[in-house]
Amino acid sequence: MKKYVTMKDIAKRAGVSVNTVSKALRGKDDISKQTRQKILKIAREIGYIKNTTAFALRRNQTKTVGVVIEDSSNPFFAEVLKGIEAATRKFGYQLLLMNTETDPKTQSQAITTLLERRVEGLLISPFGQNTEDFEKLLKMNFPFVLIGRHMYRSGIDEIYNDEIKGGYLATKHLIFRNRKRILFINTSMDNSASIMRYEGYKKALSQANIELSEDYLITAPYNKNMEAGYMGVKEAIKRGIDFDSIFCYNDMFAFGAIKALDELGKKVPEDIAVVGYDDICFASYFRPPLTTVQIKKYEMGFEAFKILLERITGKRKSYKQLILDVELVVRQTS
Repeated sequence: MKKYVTMKDIAKRAGVSVNTVSKALRGKDDISKQTRQKILKIAREIGYIKNTTAFALRRNQTKTVGVVIEDSSNPFFAEVLKGIEAATRKFGYQLLLMNTETDPKTQSQAITTLLERRVEGLLISPFGQNTEDFEKLLKMNFPFVLIGRHMYRSGIDEIYNDEIKGGYLATKHLIFRNRKRILFINTSMDNSASIMRYEGYKKALSQANIELSEDYLITAPYNKNMEAGYMGVKEAIKRGIDFDSIFCYNDMFAFGAIKALDELGKKVPEDIAVVGYDDICFASYFRPPLTTVQIKKYEMGFEAFKILLERITGKRKSYKQLILDVELVVRQTS
């Protein structure tokens, strides 16, 4: 394997000391112009690349943050990452990305790996409500921010959406469309998003004097994406649930649900209305275009890094909780 060119390689070629090479590369003026030009010419010719990692570690400042997410292939996280990347570029940082595939053990390993790489802070989208990883970081006084999740514990920096409002708006819209038997295809109640969206769903039903029935709650595996929504509809039909509309945990679930309805000969929205959540980039291009709850994914990523940077630089000691507003985008599935 080809090794990186070092200052020692340049020094040997130029017939000077490593210290002289270092001065030339850093633009110091205590060596002659002729020597500097000679060294820079050799550096270009043999492909020298500055070792910023070694330099950063000497200063104990890597200008790098770690990002731990569930699945970068999910369009939701892809858009959040755009915001994070824009912020890191603006403020002169780089990022290292780790996927957890919704596995708590992999999440712990990812955090450890990034700490070993000496990142200056962590942006984490956790799965589940286990706070063990975060308790360790708090004891270390290490900067980190949770993205898209609320841990029901004080002292942790968080940024997430107003999930209760989102669930409420989606369900209220279906009720406004004269739908009374609303199936909710949710994921397991071990993350704040599923818990709070369900709270919003119940709130809208209560306000409309529609009796809440657990029969209309289908729990689908989160990491199955579109297949989860597809399986959710099939499960509801198998149970004999008489529903006239579906509120889905996210847009990916909604796409799968609509596919299942199509196979069953059900028209959307004439027979069954469908509302998703997230407003990912495909939602408006889907056929029919998907009614969904729009959240600020890019802003979430950008603001998450700004919150983290305040911790890294010591500008803020108290913890911060930022809740982003949501809105319903009505299209053709409801």
